[in-house]
Amino acid sequence: MSRSAALHARAQRLIPGGGHTYSKGDDQFPSNAPRLIERGEGCWCYDPDGGRWLDYGMGLRSVILGHAFEPVVEAVRAELVRGSNFTRPAPLEGELAELLAEIVPCAEMVKFAKNGSDTTSAAVRLARAYTGRDLVAACRTNPFYSFDDWWIGTTACDAGIPEAVKEQTLTWVYDDLDSLRAVLAALLGKIAAVILEAVALEPPSPGFLQAVVDLAHEHGAVCIFDEMISGFRYHLRGAQGLYGAVPDLATYGKALANGFSVAALCGRREIMRLGGLEHDRPRVFLMSATHGAETPALAAALATVRHLRDHDVVGHISCLGRGLKDGINAAAADAGLAGVVEAVGYDQSPVIICRDADGRPSLPLRTLFLQEMCARGILISWVAISRAHGQAEIDRTVAAAREALDIYARAVSEGPGAFLRGPSVKPVFRRFNRDA
Repeated sequence: MSRSAALHARAQRLIPGGGHTYSKGDDQFPSNAPRLIERGEGCWCYDPDGGRWLDYGMGLRSVILGHAFEPVVEAVRAELVRGSNFTRPAPLEGELAELLAEIVPCAEMVKFAKNGSDTTSAAVRLARAYTGRDLVAACRTNPFYSFDDWWIGTTACDAGIPEAVKEQTLTWVYDDLDSLRAVLAALLGKIAAVILEAVALEPPSPGFLQAVVDLAHEHGAVCIFDEMISGFRYHLRGAQGLYGAVPDLATYGKALANGFSVAALCGRREIMRLGGLEHDRPRVFLMSATHGAETPALAAALATVRHLRDHDVVGHISCLGRGLKDGINAAAADAGLAGVVEAVGYDQSPVIICRDADGRPSLPLRTLFLQEMCARGILISWVAISRAHGQAEIDRTVAAAREALDIYARAVSEGPGAFLRGPSVKPVFRRFNRDA
């Protein structure tokens, strides 16, 4: 048994799902993907058996500067020898909050956490306290906001969540103002918060995001932008900088600390202060975690954001993303798969769509494409280009895609079963493990 297989078997025996993030689970990757990743360097990662992989997942889009990026590592190293957690707040907390307030348009106050789910749930709690209402209008086109009950209760994976909680979140459709108007009108005066990821697969209609903010305010609701993915990747100031719409509250994570565990809730002072000590309204127990402001992670965030501020990382990522999209689409056309396999979306975070001959998204064919890319040393279940990627990596990826798409073309006509080495990937949100 290989070292990877032995370590994987041990993790499967001891950890539900074999890991601590469902998006990293075995059901999300082809059978020939690395079972574990032991270390990373730049845009490459290595499994416990020494296998080397060109990485596009980059820690679920969190590693924007590259694995083990030296300026971030050095900042963390400097804090480690000073201690990591203290009895009172550390100066780094105010320093990082001040930096984010300079960059993020809505950030009059900032609160840190260790993961994005906690910040979005805290934003919802603030909105409820501020408005005195209970219900949430969440954009269902966006795939994920939080692992807490208020959101997971809207998905197929809702076991263990009370029905009364599920009823408190209503959903609407991205770039469809009428769907939001319908929810707000049907529950007039009851919606506490309107929440959405400000960017989706394709750019919104002109003025859409500002119209969402205005609609929320018209109905007395708080508008929340989930900027976990868009923050610092799509624009230094996130979707707020990209489109000019400023929400009441916004949440950040992922690229904020180049893979270290830091997330941030930013927002208007009038609302954020309810989680503080200097007001006479009912107290909001906002976020209070022992490790919420662990100093090495805050140092990583400071180093990351300063680098993103001082260097055009977004421009670098966008240029490479555009080239990757063009290259994959050209390869698909040459394989007779134009419109069947397609790289779409924002240049900063392209999405590769895999369809069958009838134009329907196909998980078995997607699995086949990922399998053949893995066979060529490329891990690309999603695309999160980093500062560490360069033109050579894009060229290598497009060349591998050409070979993979030749096999894909055969599978479209003959069926993918004969070409797959293992089971198909599955949706994360499904009621039973066996569901496709």
